[in-house]
Amino acid sequence: MSEGQQERLGTGVPGLDSILGAGLLPGRSYLVSGQPGTGKTTLGLHFLAAGEPSEGVLVSLGEAERHIRDDAASIGLELDGIQVIDLSPGAQGEGAATYSLLEPWEAEQPDIRARIEAAFPAGPPRRVFIDALSQFQLLAPDAYQFRKQVMNLLDYLTGAGATVVFTAEQGSPAEQDLRYLGDGILQLDWRESGRALSVVKFRGSRFAEGRHTLRLGGQGMRVYERLVPDEHCRQFSPEPVPSGIPALDRLIGGGLDRGTVSIISGPTGVGKTSLGAQFLHEAARRGERSAIFSFEESLATLRHRCEHVGIPLDEMVERDALTVVEVEPLALTPDEFAWRVRDEIEARGARMVMIDSLAGYRQSVRGEDVGQHAHALCRYMANMGVTVLLINEIGSITGGELRVTEHGISYLSDAVLLLRYIEIGGEIRKTIGMLKKRTGDFEKTLREFEVTAEGLVVGEPLHDLRGILRGIPEVVDRAGGATPG
Repeated sequence: MSEGQQERLGTGVPGLDSILGAGLLPGRSYLVSGQPGTGKTTLGLHFLAAGEPSEGVLVSLGEAERHIRDDAASIGLELDGIQVIDLSPGAQGEGAATYSLLEPWEAEQPDIRARIEAAFPAGPPRRVFIDALSQFQLLAPDAYQFRKQVMNLLDYLTGAGATVVFTAEQGSPAEQDLRYLGDGILQLDWRESGRALSVVKFRGSRFAEGRHTLRLGGQGMRVYERLVPDEHCRQFSPEPVPSGIPALDRLIGGGLDRGTVSIISGPTGVGKTSLGAQFLHEAARRGERSAIFSFEESLATLRHRCEHVGIPLDEMVERDALTVVEVEPLALTPDEFAWRVRDEIEARGARMVMIDSLAGYRQSVRGEDVGQHAHALCRYMANMGVTVLLINEIGSITGGELRVTEHGISYLSDAVLLLRYIEIGGEIRKTIGMLKKRTGDFEKTLREFEVTAEGLVVGEPLHDLRGILRGIPEVVDRAGGATPG
């Protein structure tokens, strides 16, 4: 069996083992590096709690045992039965390290190996967590002795079959030395965009590169893997997905093809969400499951809107043909949102997904490149055969420059449906037209569009008007002249 195929040790951190190719390799040592408060100790506690109590030992050089156990219990991690070797500055008792105001090399240096051998005469346990090994440098006479003693300790532990996780403060002199001694490096950091975990080194195994979102909360740590669309694919038939409105289906060439991304764009109140919901309603009639991720509206508001146009949202939800997820954009990172979308598609079988709206999604990106995250998410869904509807609001009501989106991501779309207000005879009307469809033909006309209590109504093509896209159309007579609408 090759090293990459060995039985792995789970880290106990949800989402992390997938990033590491199924977990940690046994008999290896791994550095967890990060600034204070980034979750280094929490990751190590998860690692210990994932095994049997007799399999683990925690060597603490920084925090007292009672505090460690209290912190673990506060996030639901059970450390009962796990041996703790307390070498923290305040530890008391025989063999405990004693720090003083002397120079570091004048204080008695703790013998970690001797303490482990005393606790485990038959050999070290399967899981060893040392927190924080960088503190050990404070008691070493020089850097050479520090590296030598750490190498001897790690060789002893891994040679006996133990898997070692040890921590260090990022940027400290000790951390720079320790980066070369471990078989892997997990780096934790915090930025304005949120917490993240990166795998810098992982000998003997593949791993997922990049920054992956990390969450610390009442249940400890969770990691959300960065989405790489090319790693996900599903066989599907690219047949058209109709709307259930004959006139609209004629306009869009029979339907929106499966495995494509469509943008429904228009100003506020024109009916974008209702139009998207109509496609989902028709999907439910075919026995397919869909999902709405609403950044803009609550479930109650969306329910009222759909009932007003004859779309039975509650019924669709009750028979599990639809999931409506209310999303607070500032509470989720793009990786977390992508994970929720993936769960709906891979675990619950959604074949159509509507994101309402792009403006709300952009807020969750928090200053990062919205195009990069939107590209990964949309290409993933297309690869999985999902029909994607992106709702986009444009600022102008009528007139002005025609823009599909204001986020620079229209290139992602395979199809674009444009809703527009126009004025005819002193009345405000609505129109619908298709500007783009990569996968087939469509009508090059505009039709009148109405949102009524009986449903959505799409009229006949508006052949006798020009200047509709400007919002102030002119009536064209048979002789070719034009008069204001």
